[in-house]
Amino acid sequence: MNDREQSEKLNALVLFSGGQDSAVCLAWALERYNFVYTIGFNYNQRHGVELKCRKIFLEQMTKSFSKWSSKIKDDFVIDLEFMKHISTSALTENLRITNSAAIPNTFLPGRNILFLSVAATLAAKLSITQIVGGMCQTDFSGYPDCRNDTLKAMEKAVQLGFEQPFKIALPLMFLDKRETWVMAKKLGGSILVDLILEETHTCYEGDRSTRHLWGYGCGECPACQLRKKGYESFVSIGLK
Repeated sequence: MNDREQSEKLNALVLFSGGQDSAVCLAWALERYNFVYTIGFNYNQRHGVELKCRKIFLEQMTKSFSKWSSKIKDDFVIDLEFMKHISTSALTENLRITNSAAIPNTFLPGRNILFLSVAATLAAKLSITQIVGGMCQTDFSGYPDCRNDTLKAMEKAVQLGFEQPFKIALPLMFLDKRETWVMAKKLGGSILVDLILEETHTCYEGDRSTRHLWGYGCGECPACQLRKKGYESFVSIGLK
């Protein structure tokens, strides 16, 4: 039995924020696993509109893709608002967003480590061993908890801590944003690309007042600039 055949007999839990990267990871998981559950987090993020987007995106995925609709199972949103009391970040506070330092002030210490710990706890309850995340160290902002080494160490930690054969799948880890759009097109065609453009949210400012060619956002924050650059590169190679 090859890896693809084996994965089709497994269930997965996808860390789904409502953003571009996790939306592509959701499609990737739906293509590979038997049933797919989703988990999101409310951590008092200033772009909390993503929590509304994720609900709409899940509904539209069910309606738009008959091959995946029966695979989409329960969705969980976990309250982690306590993070605002124990850390400082422009993602959760009204601070001017800047990438001037080695680690930008949008880095929220412990976020991905906490997300994966909570996801593993839920996965254990659901008897799921496959956890899928959209972390990426190619087009990332310098966040140390998005590095492959960090996440492989986290995989080992939850395996030992739960005595479970957890696998943390990171399909975007070594892709840039153009390649992420290419993956979306291969997985779900123009329908998925258009759905990501219309119904996901990546802007750190939580701005959905302006619809750009690459989606909604302020157009100025690092997340918008990265998404814009990747989409323009994707379009330039004639794959849109």
